[in-house]
Amino acid sequence: MQQNCAPTATPEIDHDALRAKYLAERDKRLRPEGQAQYVVTEGEFEDYYEADPYTPVTPREPVVEEIDVAVLGGGFAGLVAAARIKQAGASSLRVIEFGGDFGGVWYWNRYPGIQVDNDATCYLPLLEEVGYVPKEKYPRGDEVFEHCQRIGRHFGLYEDALFQTLVKSLEWDAASERWLIGTNRGDRISARFVVMCQGPFNKPKLPGIPGIADFQGHTFHTARWDYAYTGGDTHGGLTGLEGKKVAVIGTGASGVQVVPHIARSAEHLYVFQRTPSSIDERGNEPIDPEWVKTLKPGWQEEIRRNFHTAAFEAFAPGQPDLVCDGWTEVSRNLAARLDETNGWAALADPAKFMELREIEDYRTMQRLRDRIDEIVDDPATAEALKPYYRFLCKRPCFSEEYLPTFNRENVTLIDVSASKGVERITAKGVVAGGVEHEVDCVIFASGFEITTDLDRRLGIAPFTGRDGLSLYDHWADGYKTLHGVMSHGFPNQFFTGFIQGGVTASTTAMFEQQARHIGHIIGAALERGATTVEPTAEAQDAWVTTIRESAVDNSLFQRECTPGYYNNEGETKIRSHLGDPYWPGFYVLEDLLEGWRGKGDLEGLSLKGSAEEKEHA
Repeated sequence: MQQNCAPTATPEIDHDALRAKYLAERDKRLRPEGQAQYVVTEGEFEDYYEADPYTPVTPREPVVEEIDVAVLGGGFAGLVAAARIKQAGASSLRVIEFGGDFGGVWYWNRYPGIQVDNDATCYLPLLEEVGYVPKEKYPRGDEVFEHCQRIGRHFGLYEDALFQTLVKSLEWDAASERWLIGTNRGDRISARFVVMCQGPFNKPKLPGIPGIADFQGHTFHTARWDYAYTGGDTHGGLTGLEGKKVAVIGTGASGVQVVPHIARSAEHLYVFQRTPSSIDERGNEPIDPEWVKTLKPGWQEEIRRNFHTAAFEAFAPGQPDLVCDGWTEVSRNLAARLDETNGWAALADPAKFMELREIEDYRTMQRLRDRIDEIVDDPATAEALKPYYRFLCKRPCFSEEYLPTFNRENVTLIDVSASKGVERITAKGVVAGGVEHEVDCVIFASGFEITTDLDRRLGIAPFTGRDGLSLYDHWADGYKTLHGVMSHGFPNQFFTGFIQGGVTASTTAMFEQQARHIGHIIGAALERGATTVEPTAEAQDAWVTTIRESAVDNSLFQRECTPGYYNNEGETKIRSHLGDPYWPGFYVLEDLLEGWRGKGDLEGLSLKGSAEEKEHA
């Protein structure tokens, strides 16, 4: 834990000139079709999604049963929700997970070099509860996967799991007052409560490049890594690529992590980049055992709150930076600047504060661009690798190995920003700038569908509540919920993720906050003998009003960002990857929810069949 984290030295900048450069670079990459530039991973492309290269599918008979709770998804959101719901008293619970084990994105993402980019003590959930301290500040993917399994074992969730099972339909049955769940395995499960935990990193995203189906070589997505073809494992050693020419399309977080490993083995590697990621050094190190000995109860929450402050608010005078990395640099440097100038009064003026923060943002990004010149030998390659946009316009990346990889003779960076992406794929290779690059293998490092339409991301149809109301139609013009976890017209159904709740720098802390609330409501409904629970229309409308009245307009920031999933690829109508957040603050919401639960009357919820309802009848 850092107690004396110094500010990071950053260069002076020409703010106006850089802003103009940022806008010009954004415009080069804008595409009129927006998110429609990506194809749906179904039909001829279904193997990019539905194939499991890690666990052979085990044949089984269809499950036909009635249960208390179905948790849809076995990643961190589903694991935490299932744990809290079991603790709340549910007697029969199923976790229905498409993968062959728990883990969600950490089950599917097993590409070489996979590693967490956030401080492990902030990111990995339930560390204190399961009695585990990570090995490194930024753990490898296999350690994260093992932690998912650890949570599953700790809370006895394996006996309740249906793996390799994809939910295909979800319908509310008024007669039985239950959700009817249909799956790709022919299951018919009737659940009193359903909790949606598919997570934001659910469905691989595939670029709709002309000719993508024509390639005669080998292809796969980083979220379905084919070690049978490449050899090696998540730590590298891709001996199967020796003598092969490989194309990687995409330079986001997954591309940044796999490129160095491919380059070490392949005869030649072509990296196709539309927009460069910002690359800072990771500075990974083992967790100090002596520090672990000093930990007191509540240590993880203390670090998480500090991380949240750095990302969403501002350090107070004298407040330490307990995380001290690239994510917290802008806030750390701003605090130091305010110390130097005695300028802390700026915190009381939002406009002035954002102006000062923007300057620190620009300085940080210039530091990262200067760093590229220090590492990459070829000036043209170095210039192409420079990110010209604001910090957090795209997901920041961290690597000591990525930039030096472009000094290798067997690696070629191909900048496709002028054509706004790869031009086409042929039977033999990839075309960019009118030149065909013949390759043996094409690897799509194109991430996940995060802000595409909900029906496309979930693939559940029908998905209907009371009176056949489609959730997709109900939320067509924006989310409608109470506390971000329930919606009127969808009894006994709960939602997790970026909808209308609290947002913090640690996504898993958001999952934990939602799980506590959902567990409380389900536990209260079971205790009171209620057959259904849902928000009243009035309570839902009031929460929507609260969300909209407290909204922070950051649309200008998003519109000026380079196209990506953070801003719906630059579409006119921006659907934030953060949903419609409760902007007064994550911990303000935590206090609100705790107060609501403490009152005990489940204000705003309608319970059918409960003892209270029978008394009033």
